[in-house]
Amino acid sequence: MLFLKLFFTFFKIGMFSFGGGYSMITLLQSELVYDQGWMSSAEFTNIVALSQMTPGPIGINAATYCGYAAAHNAGMSSWLGVLGSATATLALMLPSFILMILICRMFAKYITSPIVQSIMQGLRPAVVGLIASAALLMMNRENFSQLSVNPWQFWISVFIFAATFIGTRIIKINPIHMICWAAFAGLMLLY
Repeated sequence: MLFLKLFFTFFKIGMFSFGGGYSMITLLQSELVYDQGWMSSAEFTNIVALSQMTPGPIGINAATYCGYAAAHNAGMSSWLGVLGSATATLALMLPSFILMILICRMFAKYITSPIVQSIMQGLRPAVVGLIASAALLMMNRENFSQLSVNPWQFWISVFIFAATFIGTRIIKINPIHMICWAAFAGLMLLY
C-alpha cells in the first residue's frame, strides 16, 4: 500500500512541477511532510540540503532519498527502502518522460506559434513564484531557530544567509564555493 501511495504522490508531483527541481521543493514538502506525514520538517530540510550537495538533479535526488526515508520511517527493511527509492524516482520521472515523448514533435513544429509563446510566458512567473516559495519555506525554525529560543543560532543563521546571498548575487562568488564555506561555518558552530 505504501508503494502505491509513493508512486501516486511522486507521479503527481512530477506531473505538476514546472521549472525544475527547485520549484518542486514546495510540492515535495507539502505532500511528504504535511499531507502524508512520511517525515518531519527537519528531516525534509536535511533531504533538501543533501540533494543540493550530491551530483544530479535536485528533484531526482530528493525523490530517491524521500522514497527511502518514507519506507524506513514506516518500519520497513533497508531492501524495501531501496524499493521505495526506486518507486519514488521512477514515478517522479515518468510524467516528464511521457510528456516529452508526446509533445516533442508538436512543440518543435509549433514553437513559434503565438499560443505556445503565450503559454510559455504564463508559466515563467509561476516558476519564479514556486522557487521563491521554496526559499521561504526553508526559512523555518529548524534552519534559523527563534530569537527567543536560541539567539546565537538565529543570528548566525541570518549572517550565513546574508553572506551567501551577497556573495553569490553581488560579489559573484561561485555558488559551489559558497556552499563549501557555509558548510564549514556550520561545522565550526558545532564546537
